[in-house]
Amino acid sequence: MSHSATEIWAIIAVLGVGTFLIRFSFLGLVGARRMPDWLLRHLRYTPVAVLPGLVAPLVAWPDAAGGDTDPVRLAAALATLAVAFWRKNVLWGALAGATTLEALNWMF
Repeated sequence: MSHSATEIWAIIAVLGVGTFLIRFSFLGLVGARRMPDWLLRHLRYTPVAVLPGLVAPLVAWPDAAGGDTDPVRLAAALATLAVAFWRKNVLWGALAGATTLEALNWMF
């Protein structure tokens, strides 16, 4: 199905306005007002919930491996988790995972 240039630009504009309104509803309307403690407590866990949801499909069913589970990516994910948990530092975990992925890709 082919779309005209006008339709594509209209879709981009609508998505841009929608994205702005979603962000503005939280950042612009709340502004400098103090949020309730229960909301702040829940917002603390947002990155912890979102990141695994983004990464898990890339590890379990990577497109690079034709959708099959890849032991190299699983090893890199485990190295990331182990080092991040051990060092209590996300950056060290990411570095360990990237190093493991590159080393194992080079070896195999």
